[in-house]
Amino acid sequence: MIRTRRSCFAVGLAVAVVLAAGCTGAPDATPSAVPPSPPASSASDAPPAPPHDVVTGLTTPWSLAPVGDSVLISERDTARIFEFTAAGDLRELAVVADVAHGGEGGLLGLAATDDALYVYATTATGNRVAVYPLAGSPGALSLGTPRTVIDGLPAAGNHNAGRIAIGPDGMLYVPVGDAGDPQSAQDLAALGGKILRLTPDGEVPPDNPIAGSPVYSLGHRNVQGLAWDADGRLFASEFGQNTWDELNVIEPGGNYGWPVVEGTAGESGYIDPAAQWPTAAASPSGIAIVADTVIIANLRGEVLRAVPVDDPAASVDLFAGQYGRLRDVLLAPDGRVWLLTNNTDGRGDPRPSDDRIVSVDVSEVIR
Repeated sequence: MIRTRRSCFAVGLAVAVVLAAGCTGAPDATPSAVPPSPPASSASDAPPAPPHDVVTGLTTPWSLAPVGDSVLISERDTARIFEFTAAGDLRELAVVADVAHGGEGGLLGLAATDDALYVYATTATGNRVAVYPLAGSPGALSLGTPRTVIDGLPAAGNHNAGRIAIGPDGMLYVPVGDAGDPQSAQDLAALGGKILRLTPDGEVPPDNPIAGSPVYSLGHRNVQGLAWDADGRLFASEFGQNTWDELNVIEPGGNYGWPVVEGTAGESGYIDPAAQWPTAAASPSGIAIVADTVIIANLRGEVLRAVPVDDPAASVDLFAGQYGRLRDVLLAPDGRVWLLTNNTDGRGDPRPSDDRIVSVDVSEVIR
């Protein structure tokens, strides 16, 4: 396990409750699964099933992580983790202890294997990643006692990053925001403004680009999405400041410029983004790759953006304003694309039954 210098960051009110399925003392808001729609016709010329809600009534949801045919859901401000099962049931799996929520901090990203769940959360002493043993089968999962993988990561009211992922190489990738200290993104001795690469146990892999360092890439402001294409290329979505939000292709040891440059600069020593958008039209959050297309959930832009991996300039905006702020997107176990809204985070305008998971046909996304 890597331990870093702890900051003296303190945010919000700590959610100090015991990790337990079906625990008491949960917040008043109770999300619910939506009864499934009748199955679409199997005829080859039948139209796809229209978009429909899968789960409603979520509070500040942040991340979706598949485990077999179940999907786990995190809520930032309540520290709750839910399991949505293939049978259409919603189970409260846990409330994570010692989570401090405030601003953009709280219970953030989830990443799962068949037998472990990795959780990125803000605490009173910084951001941390913990791993929980996963027991049981999808539909009846339970979490064991957590173990810290890395802690003391820089935290602040914003720029906490948090979208963790398990790569095709089996390694754990951990974006860390600059936490309000832009210069740290260019400092190899600091972990802020980086993407880290760790073994599942939290050690530094021997083939990392910088010997003995967890740093995989640097010069980031606030990476919010990670996904790999069929060729093994790592794509990352990133919040800019006032000018450009970015979609980057991450190279080992690559420097993406923040805070020296923002967006495309053509400046030696820094890697330009594969695509960029004005910040008012984007705030790119979670991403997924479906049929050689990067699909990006956008918060401020309130669109799902489809970006061909081989022609990023040919991006298309989908569902503009239809569901409000979008936090995450997933190619779900049922073969459809799930959109996670984020209108209850204090920056959006909640609609009836928000926040929700909306299921859309892949053909509505890949055209």
